[in-house]
Amino acid sequence: MFDRAVVVGVGLLGASLGMALRSRGLCRSVVGVGRNPETLEKAREQGAIDDFDVRLEHVLPADLVVLATPPAAVPGYLQALKQFSGSSGDMVITDVASTKAAICGLAARLWPENRPFVGAHPMAGGEKWGPEWANPQLYQNAVCFVERSETGIDPMAYTRVVKLWNAVGCRVVEIDPQSHDRFLSRTSHLPHVAAAALAMAAARVGADSRFIGNGFRDATRIAAGRAEIWRDICLTNRQEILEALREYSKILGLFSDALETGDGAGLEKLFDQAREARREVTGS
Repeated sequence: MFDRAVVVGVGLLGASLGMALRSRGLCRSVVGVGRNPETLEKAREQGAIDDFDVRLEHVLPADLVVLATPPAAVPGYLQALKQFSGSSGDMVITDVASTKAAICGLAARLWPENRPFVGAHPMAGGEKWGPEWANPQLYQNAVCFVERSETGIDPMAYTRVVKLWNAVGCRVVEIDPQSHDRFLSRTSHLPHVAAAALAMAAARVGADSRFIGNGFRDATRIAAGRAEIWRDICLTNRQEILEALREYSKILGLFSDALETGDGAGLEKLFDQAREARREVTGS
């Protein structure tokens, strides 16, 4: 599918993608780019990449570049890639960032026509990070959101990005970047903030493992994620997450009001509504 693939950022998502590309024979070579030579060397030892460099310009040209960095780093790499896109033939660029509107908006401004960048967000990964946790099957059966745009994107680039994510096992769902960020703020970003707040609330009263059951572990598992990633997600989807937090606060207020007045029937109704809402959202 590709001759030379460059993966910028060889953490869990980037290294897993490199493994998937190599194990499935989807490209001739995978080159890693990142800030830390030790991490890059670890990714090579894990079989995620064939070679690496700390400078993106040293490994170009390439016919595929995947930006698997924290979201705040993606714009800088897009601006750097803009300088090479005209001389790099059919270079295709995609990413794995959990927020899309700001990134795709910048790409549209950088490439008003025949844009080689197609935004993507594979719903894979977890609270672990680093190439040591990489898995070539990470993307198998995962949903991958791919940017839907009426104008600007090069049709060949779009086709190749969709084929890429399908080839590593994803189920591609097309979506416009604004809708993506609105939905994910409620189904992914808000839950992470809530999990962080739950963990902090328990710690502040001195709770320890003797008082922790499966419910708490399940509800707070994602709070163990990498702080840098979640900082960037919050800042690059700030308005939608703020709105989600306002909605969440209103709902918490309903529970608070029922508790204040000892309204058992009201509490039961809220829990009934929550159960139905979960069934509606998750389908189970």
